[in-house]
Amino acid sequence: MNSKTFEHSHIAVLIPCHNEAGTIVKVIEDVRNVMTSDTIIYVYDNNSTDNTAQLALSAGAVVRKETRLGKGNVLRSMFHDIDSECYVMIDGDDTYDVNTLPLLCQCVLNEGFDMVIGDRLSTSYSNENKRPFHTVGNKVVSKLINRLFKGNITDIMSGCRAMSRRFVKNMPILKNGFEIESEMTIYALDNNYLIKQLPITYRDRPLNSQSKLHTFNDGYKIIKTILTLYVVYKPLVFFSTIAILLFIVASTALFPVFMEYFQTGLVPRFPTLFVCCTIIILSLLSFMCGIILEVANWRHRQLVELLSKD
Repeated sequence: MNSKTFEHSHIAVLIPCHNEAGTIVKVIEDVRNVMTSDTIIYVYDNNSTDNTAQLALSAGAVVRKETRLGKGNVLRSMFHDIDSECYVMIDGDDTYDVNTLPLLCQCVLNEGFDMVIGDRLSTSYSNENKRPFHTVGNKVVSKLINRLFKGNITDIMSGCRAMSRRFVKNMPILKNGFEIESEMTIYALDNNYLIKQLPITYRDRPLNSQSKLHTFNDGYKIIKTILTLYVVYKPLVFFSTIAILLFIVASTALFPVFMEYFQTGLVPRFPTLFVCCTIIILSLLSFMCGIILEVANWRHRQLVELLSKD
């Protein structure tokens, strides 16, 4: 394998791979046929037990190894190691039509977009995909992220994207697995990066290629990631919602106690009074936590914005 270096290229095609010996050569050849001559194709082998790495190397790709299992770990290394003006991420399973890749790159290099997403759901995904739960899961995740982060992304789980250098070098990757697409999209939406979608043709996996995505286990991780990032990126909204709910519960239970006090001058239900007062205090604490975290979040955004200008 090639030694680990820090090359600079105009366009870098990133292909994370785990046991894709049946398709990786075709993907590399197809990419080379449609991309410019100064494009460098990188294949990061993620603990494959077949000869994926050897085949990729013989096909002319720059091959490196990432021993930490998980797509997020692979992309973290790729983003750190590789310096380019435009980064194209694509899977090694030969499910994406690479003829669209030059157009994705053009949107980044010539039109100034930070992330261009290959949209499968608007084209052939529903017909080609033989795993119906994956289709449902993609739609659920897209609707959830769009609702929480005020986006309008059709195919958030797409593994085909072109990204600018500014986005790649500022994007902190915290997740290790298939949650990475959701994490990247949420980060781009929350930090006001320019995002564009382009339809891309999808075809189902060949018979000699198996999906590494576990529908329910990885689906749970993705939903958990979305909710966790919502707390991180929208702390004031999250904690204010909790504060309002607690205040409504306390006020509803406390209303009869006050009415009885105004009518009789007595407070016979002291336990209810104490519990409701405690809930109101918790409501205020939740609101204050939201304010403190929101201020910290804004400060972090200011630092990121300043660093991105360097």
